[in-house]
Amino acid sequence: MTDDVAYLSATELLDFYRSRQISPVDVAKAVYARIEAHDSKVNAFCFLDEEAALTAARESEARWQQGEPRGRVDGVPVTIKDLLLTKGWPTLRGSRIVDPDQSWEEDAPAVAALRRNGAMIIGKTTTPEFGWKGITDSALTGITRNPWNTQVTPGGSSGGAAAACALGMGALHIGTDGGGSIRIPAGFSGTFGLKPSFGRVPAWPLSPFGTVAHVGPITRTVADAALMLNVISEPDARDWHALPYDAADYREDLQAGVKDLRIAYSPDLGFVDVDAEIAAAVKDALGVLEGLGARVEEVAAPFEPTGPTFLAHWACGAAQLLRMFSEEQRALIDPDLQEVAAFGEQISLADYQDAVAVRGALGERMQRFFDRFDLLVTPTLPIPAFTAGIEKPETMAGDRWADWTPFTYPFNLTQQPACSVPCGLTAAGLPMGMQIVGPKYADGLVLRAARAFESARPFLMPDAPREPG
Repeated sequence: MTDDVAYLSATELLDFYRSRQISPVDVAKAVYARIEAHDSKVNAFCFLDEEAALTAARESEARWQQGEPRGRVDGVPVTIKDLLLTKGWPTLRGSRIVDPDQSWEEDAPAVAALRRNGAMIIGKTTTPEFGWKGITDSALTGITRNPWNTQVTPGGSSGGAAAACALGMGALHIGTDGGGSIRIPAGFSGTFGLKPSFGRVPAWPLSPFGTVAHVGPITRTVADAALMLNVISEPDARDWHALPYDAADYREDLQAGVKDLRIAYSPDLGFVDVDAEIAAAVKDALGVLEGLGARVEEVAAPFEPTGPTFLAHWACGAAQLLRMFSEEQRALIDPDLQEVAAFGEQISLADYQDAVAVRGALGERMQRFFDRFDLLVTPTLPIPAFTAGIEKPETMAGDRWADWTPFTYPFNLTQQPACSVPCGLTAAGLPMGMQIVGPKYADGLVLRAARAFESARPFLMPDAPREPG
């Protein structure tokens, strides 16, 4: 048992609850002690309710003492990204224009599923305004920082979730991913993040960015992500995009390994300039998978650059979002989001339909690609984390966050499962991530490969935020 129960995984906590060695109340107090000690340095949370968490912990403790736990995650501490509705708590979406003084009577599907299964909800984690970009800051909640170096970004838009996860401020964390927003902060923060197949996790209301947006877990272990996916994939009639519920247990095949799996490796997708340290780390990680029996084949370019296609979808979503607000309200919105929305307003119906057609062709191409391969591996990101509070590195060409995330958003377009697995630290001590992509609906296979790598290369976590100098 670790000296700090806040760092125990969800699966470990459940074992200790079952044997009555630890109480959910102990865990709630430990998690809040870490929040009190460390959150001021990283700004992972935008809403906390310690009394509600302790009440839930006491109720969970009573159920465990009676031998009648509720569901799969009774008493496990979880956090909710502040894009998802949470009954009784405001969901401000990182924006000054959302009125907190209204009735908050609904849980989003993933939140409802966690609550049904006994989860102890700790609080809500930070997001940029409406989750629109790949870093985490907003005029409402300020700048969220990376636990490995508080001068740099943890990524986004689920940056608060990833920072909380890395520091033991909860075991299970809900993120969203409309272009990389789970995998980007997982890659920058040294955590594990999974974007499930689109529709695997019911979502309601649908993201303003439409069918590129997914809901999924950020955790410290692959097993915890599998456990969490079992819960949040439970059916919810409010999402008409959701996949048919298959009641799969994503933990079943976690230990099956990668022997004889056909893994395509694309170091740069044929067009990405990748930092040398990251390129070397991912190549070394492929060697680990080969050592475990996988058959790895390097491929040059699985597809053409997809930036314009993604931007058409994303910018039109931003334009549609801002149409809901008055001119006075729009003046309070992040100026860069206003700029993206203005670009979206200029996209004609014909151009948008062309982008939809290109997206369809990409999806078909990737389906055919996976006739030959079981998995695709790439870097998660081409660069390490950079200065917090700016949308892109000062030295990088391009205008927007998507210019430095070319490995993540293609698989939002294709709706395939994809995860980020930590694969080392740079010389400066910043995490690097390897992305594992599976065929559509092969979420279990992605988790299985990630678990095989994790078993060979266990993940590191910081014990406290690291402040340079």
